[in-house]
Amino acid sequence: MSTDKNRATAAAILPLVGGPDNITSIAHCMTRLRISLRDRSLVQDEALRALPAVLGVVEDDTYQIVLGPGAVARVTPEFEALVEEARSAAPAAAPSAPPSGGITAGDLAAQGAALKEAQKARNATPFKLFLRRIANIFVPLIPALIGCGIIAGLNGLLTNLGWVPAVVPALAAIASGFMSLIAVFVGYNTAKEFGGTPVLGGAVAAILVFPGVAKIDAFGLELKPGQGGVLGALAAALLAVYVEKWCRRWVPEALDVLITPTLTVLISGLVTLFGLMYLAGEASSAIGTFANRLLAGGGAFAGLVLGGLFLPLVMLGLHQALIPIHTTLIEQDGYTVLLPILAMAGAGQVGAAIAVYYRLPRNASIRATVKSALPAGFLGIGEPLIYGVSLPLGRPFVTACIGGAAGGAFVGLFHQLGVAFGSTAIGPSGWALFPLLDGRAGAGITLAIYAGGLLVGYLVGFVATYFFGFTRQMLADLDTDPGPDPTTATEAPPKERVPA
Repeated sequence: MSTDKNRATAAAILPLVGGPDNITSIAHCMTRLRISLRDRSLVQDEALRALPAVLGVVEDDTYQIVLGPGAVARVTPEFEALVEEARSAAPAAAPSAPPSGGITAGDLAAQGAALKEAQKARNATPFKLFLRRIANIFVPLIPALIGCGIIAGLNGLLTNLGWVPAVVPALAAIASGFMSLIAVFVGYNTAKEFGGTPVLGGAVAAILVFPGVAKIDAFGLELKPGQGGVLGALAAALLAVYVEKWCRRWVPEALDVLITPTLTVLISGLVTLFGLMYLAGEASSAIGTFANRLLAGGGAFAGLVLGGLFLPLVMLGLHQALIPIHTTLIEQDGYTVLLPILAMAGAGQVGAAIAVYYRLPRNASIRATVKSALPAGFLGIGEPLIYGVSLPLGRPFVTACIGGAAGGAFVGLFHQLGVAFGSTAIGPSGWALFPLLDGRAGAGITLAIYAGGLLVGYLVGFVATYFFGFTRQMLADLDTDPGPDPTTATEAPPKERVPA
């Protein structure tokens, strides 16, 4: 079946299930296209059944369109592409004009949303979209990383204290089980993200952790179970996607269900064993060596740069490239030394927001926004403060970066002095990172250094913003009472202003 025919089938199905806005998820099995719907009443069942390519429809937990083996694997990627294209083409709503007489938190939020959308449009380059897809592979793994990381920390604490020795092996097994098989999950998600069959990506990635690889002579190179780690799993599954897509183009539909998965696993598996595992293993080792040497040799300067540039990296969408690096470090050393330093950017942001609060005593609207967003900021969720306060104001965003740089330099200095530590999982930041910290110097010193870094970030972010975050004109424009915020007002409209 040609690509044009598959796309035509997908294009015929899409309006009959209510269009792209009615679809919340897309998947497929051996024979059926499975769609989750917002509004079931928008589906035109009889028109769907009348399509030549549709063999029937089934309603279960998802709406299932029977296309047959072979055909469904070809139509589904085209259907997903059409949905994504339609959503991308939808025009964004323009922010409303701010009211006269003062600037409210609603005005800042509108400016922040506009900046966010503009940055999102600028981030839609092939490289940044690729990084976003890489992030989509690892983000679903974060809950398990967090849970297992906390259990690993608890297990280490009990081991050091000598308490409940019978429980320690059980906790070790619970904490380590996921990490020992993380390559399989990465392979599964990689294939899913790049349009392949997820289980085939997982099957190829599982080769990396199979104990029997130690018996294979790969051109005289010794292979070890787990060699290559998540980078090897990602590369192997990505190769499997391309092999599978090649097979879908050339294998007859009648034989697709037998030949395509066999060739996908066989070809990708051989290339993984006799090439990718070794190359990915070398790359993973190089990443770990570089990160540790960077902080050991120039920790204070490296921390200053990393902590100061992380917020701009987030704005540019380049922070997503760090996710597989964090995961690789966790897989190798048990923790990522980079995350506690990068978390200092959030501390600088919190300090800057507190300074904004005190510098604008007459603007109740912006102060209310700061107060409501600060608890999340202390827990490492910085987006409300970034897009609601500092970024729309401009200068406070820069001074927040200065605070992050100071906190990063503080933490990096202790790495340079030999007190190395990191986070056993990715995702949390701020105060939420405390339960995930682990290091060579013991829990007390590790927690104290991280807490000291946060305090430095808060203090420097506050001082830099308080004294350098506003020009006189900014204060004149902002430090006024703008009246009720139209984005939150529920009472009667304010009285009309009398013209001067």
